[in-house]
This record gives sequence, structure tokens and C-alpha cells, in this order.
Amino acid sequence: MAMWTKAQCKVQWELFCLFIRIGLMTFGGGTSMLPILQRELADQRGWLTEEELMDYYAIGQCTPGIIALNVATFTGRKRGGDLGGVVATAGFILPSLCIIIALAGVITSVEHLKWVQNAFAGIRACICVQILNAVIRLAKKALVDIWTVGIFVLVFVLGVFADVSPVWFVLASAAAGLVIRALEMRTGAK
Repeated sequence: MAMWTKAQCKVQWELFCLFIRIGLMTFGGGTSMLPILQRELADQRGWLTEEELMDYYAIGQCTPGIIALNVATFTGRKRGGDLGGVVATAGFILPSLCIIIALAGVITSVEHLKWVQNAFAGIRACICVQILNAVIRLAKKALVDIWTVGIFVLVFVLGVFADVSPVWFVLASAAAGLVIRALEMRTGAK
């Protein structure tokens, strides 16, 4: 068995510590995690580009499990190989596991209290603003031409008014992107 270098150990430790910290901020679920993931992975560390983050997020939404956890696994694997994927996943899960175990017995006894309901209402409003901010920032990078704007509008309208799995939206959008780019290459546009 090969010995690990100090640099390899450092990468694994960085992944574990970062995803423990991110895992502590998982309130609101995968969608609310997008701004945090964007700030930590793309903006501050440069481990992912915003495009890679959007790709991982889209794949994470289409695959089983928690979106942000899937992004952690993809990021860990990119940064630290297969072991990095496992380490990032473990780091992300550990805080949630500990918090859920601690809260499981308590929450059912206090969820009926008005102040608890009001606190959760405030948290939900805050999460909505975080998601909107992330969507605006990502849209500026993702909506690069009339075709991507058209796909965005179509998926938005269908997402609001049709009961369709997000998996189908992602697959249809990927197919549309492939067809559009192939047609552009054939006609010499772009």
C-alpha cells in the first residue's frame, strides 16, 4: 500500500473540515445550500467554477439523495480522488447526524409552541432570499444567449404550472442544449 504524502493528507483534511462547516449550515435543505456552496467552493476557494457548481448541482438534483450532499461528493472526488469523495461526504453528513439525533426527541415536544413556529417562519423567509440571490448570480453566468434564456423561461413556466419531475426538466434542457449547439455548428453560427 502506498504511503500518503503530507499534501494528500492536507487535501483530505481540508475537505473534511470544510464540509463539516458547510454541513453545520444545512438548514433549509439542498436548495438553500446553493449560496453557501457557491461562496465556499467557487468564490472563496476556487475549487469549482460556477459552471461546474451548476453542473454538479443539476446532476445532484437528478440523482438520489440530498442535492448538497451529492455536490459535496462530486467536489470531494474532484479535489481528492475517490477517498476525497468519501471524506467530503462524511464531513457533510456528520454535523447533520449529530444535530438530528439531538433534536429528534426535543422537536416533537416544542413544535406546537408559537415562538418556535414564528422562528421557523423567519428562517423560511431568509432562505427564500438566499435562494433568490443565488439564482440571480447564477443566471447572470448561465443565461448567455437567446437560447439559454428561452430554455430558462420555458422550464420556469412549466415548473410553476406543471407537475413534472425536475429530472425531466434537466434531461430535456440538456437535450435542447445539445441540439441547439449542433445546429449552430452546422450552420456556422457562434
